Amino acid sequence: MLMSKKMIPAVILGFLFASYASAQNAEVLAAAGTQKMPLIETMEKLVSIESGSGDREGLDQIAELIAAELTALGGEVELLEAGDDVYRMFDTPERIGRMVHARFTGTGDKKIMLMAHMDTVYIRGMIADQPFRIDGNRAYGLGISDDKQGVAVIIHTVAMLRELGFDDYGTLTVLINGDEEISSPGSRATITRMAKEHDAVFSVEPAGINSDSLTLATSGIGAATMTVTGRASHAGAAPEMGRNAFYELAHQVLQLTNLSEEETGLKLNWTVAQVGTNRNVIPEKAVATGDIRMLRVEDFERLQGRIQERIVNKLIPETEVVVTFENRRPPLTATPASRALSDHARTIYAELGRELIVSERAEGGGTDAAFAALETEAPVIERFGLQGFGAHTSSAEYVLLDSIEPRLYLLARMIMDVSTGVAPVSGAQ
Repeated sequence: MLMSKKMIPAVILGFLFASYASAQNAEVLAAAGTQKMPLIETMEKLVSIESGSGDREGLDQIAELIAAELTALGGEVELLEAGDDVYRMFDTPERIGRMVHARFTGTGDKKIMLMAHMDTVYIRGMIADQPFRIDGNRAYGLGISDDKQGVAVIIHTVAMLRELGFDDYGTLTVLINGDEEISSPGSRATITRMAKEHDAVFSVEPAGINSDSLTLATSGIGAATMTVTGRASHAGAAPEMGRNAFYELAHQVLQLTNLSEEETGLKLNWTVAQVGTNRNVIPEKAVATGDIRMLRVEDFERLQGRIQERIVNKLIPETEVVVTFENRRPPLTATPASRALSDHARTIYAELGRELIVSERAEGGGTDAAFAALETEAPVIERFGLQGFGAHTSSAEYVLLDSIEPRLYLLARMIMDVSTGVAPVSGAQ
C-alpha cells in the first residue's frame, strides 16, 4: 500500500517527491495490467445497453450501472437531472439524460475532475447489427469508442488508485453526462460550474487510432437555421400567384456560401434542407440548416452579422427570410496551464518508451472540455481515452485493446502527480 504524504516527515518529503515517479512506475503499471480484463468486461456491459441521446430509458439503465460501479469503489454518488438552466436547441429531447456525479474524498488538497459521456448517436435497435465483439486487438461495438471506453477508463482508473491505496488528492470528482452528442443542453452549466472548482480537468474522449495523443484545442460549434416563408398556389393552374419559398431558399444559400475563412478557421456549410409538401404545389415554406465551426467566439458573432446583412437581398418579393443561431459549443483553446501539464504527461508516457503527441491544433469536432474551460484558469486536457476509430458509424466502431494499459497508466499517474504536487497545474514554470 502507498503511504499518504501526511505520514511522511517533511524533512524527507522533497526527496521522495523527486524520486516518486521512478519509485512507483512498476507498481502503477502492474495495477494497470490487473485492470485490463475487468475494463474490457465493463466496456461490454456498457456497449450492451443502448443509450442514444434521446433514449431516456436506456440512459437511465446505463446511468444506474455506472452509479453502482462508482459506489462500489467508495464514491459518494448522485444522479443529477437537468435543471432550469437547460439550453434548448432544435434537437433537445423533452427528457434529457441524467448525469452521474461521484465524489471521492482523499487526504490531500488538490481537486481533480474526470469527465466522459454515456450517450451515443445511435437509435434503439441498431445494436443488432453491431453487438460487442473482440477481433484480435480490436473490441467493436456501438459507442465503444465514443465514449463508453471513456466511462470504463475512468471507472478502472479509480479502481487502480484504490488498489494502490492512493488517496492523496483532496477531491476526485467524476462527472458522466448523457447529452454530449446533442451538445450537452442539460449538463453544460453543471460542467462549467464544477470545473471551475477544480485544479485540473481531464476529459476522457478517445485518442486517434493513428495518433497516441492528447488534445488542448478543439473547434467551437454553432448552427444556423434559415426559414423562408412564401405563398402556396397551384403549380399548374396558377404558379404566378405563389411565392416560391424553394427558389428563395436556393438564392439565399447560394449567396451565403462564401463566408468561410481559412485564415481564422471559421467554417459555414449548409447541410440540411426541407421544402415542399406536394409535387403540384408551389412551396410555401423552406428550411435549411447550416453547420458552423469556429476557433474564436467573436468570429461566430461576426458571422451572424454578415448573414443578417446578406439575407436582405431577396430574389422573390413578398417572401420572408429569418435566420436563427445556436451556440452549440464554444472552442477549447490551449493555455499556458494546459501546455505545462501536458508536457508532464509526455514525460510520464516516455517512461513506457512511448511518444505522446500533444495537439494544439483545433479539430473539427467539439468537446465538453470546452464547457469545462469556460470559467477556469486551471488546465483542461482532452483525449485521455483509449485509441479508437469509427465514431458515429454503424459497422466499424472499435478501440485498440493494447492501448488499455498505457492509457490507464497515464491517467492514474497524472492524477497521482497532480495530487502530490509533482505535476504543474499552472502555466508558471
